[in-house]
Parts: sequence; structure tokens; C-alpha cells
Amino acid sequence: MKDIFNPVYRVDYIEGRTAGLNPYMKIMNGVCEAYVEGFKQGRSDYENMNGKVLHGIPKLIVTNKVLEDFLLAGMLGMSINENGYTAFQIDVIQKWYQSGVEKYDVSQGDYLLNILEANEIDLL
Repeated sequence: MKDIFNPVYRVDYIEGRTAGLNPYMKIMNGVCEAYVEGFKQGRSDYENMNGKVLHGIPKLIVTNKVLEDFLLAGMLGMSINENGYTAFQIDVIQKWYQSGVEKYDVSQGDYLLNILEANEIDLL
């Protein structure tokens, strides 16, 4: 892999990575090496969170943002809803949630609830 700090290489790499995160995208012929490397990295990231594309596309897609939300839920001691996720995705989510549970601090949850209450925000 070439130096990704080269601006031209970096742009092509990021474009390929973005395409690789789209499970419906097919790689195009005749694209540059940076695009191909980025595509492979994006596809790898997608499959690490959602399972192999050849096993089908799940209804709900797990992204870094979704995983961070589950981590936060674990840190605050909140329950989670796993409906709609595949068994592979639930395994990934549980690792993040468990990581958050290990960092759970009761006082943080109380502090958050006090802030929400002060701003008249109700939790469902």
C-alpha cells in the first residue's frame, strides 16, 4: 500500500472505502490501486459488523454510531432492544454493550437523569 498521506492517493482510497461500506456496490474495473484498497477495507469493516455479504443483507445495518450507542447504553445501565438484528450482529453488539457495562458507574446514571429532569426531558 502506498503512502495514504499523499493527497491524490488518499482521496481515491477514501472514495473506495466509502463504496466498500455499501453492500450493494460492485467494484468497477479499471480503478486505481488506492480505490481498490479502500474498497477492500470498507467491505472488511462492513462484514466485521454485519456478517458476510454472501449470507445476505440484514434489515438493520450496524455502524460505528450504532455500536457507540450500545456502548453508552451499557455505561448508563440502560436496557437494550435487540429486535431486528441478526445473530452475528447481536454478538458484535453484546461485546460493545458488555464493554459499557464494565465501565458502568451508578452515579453517572443518576447525574444524567438529574440533567434530563432539569431540562424536562422524559425517557420512554
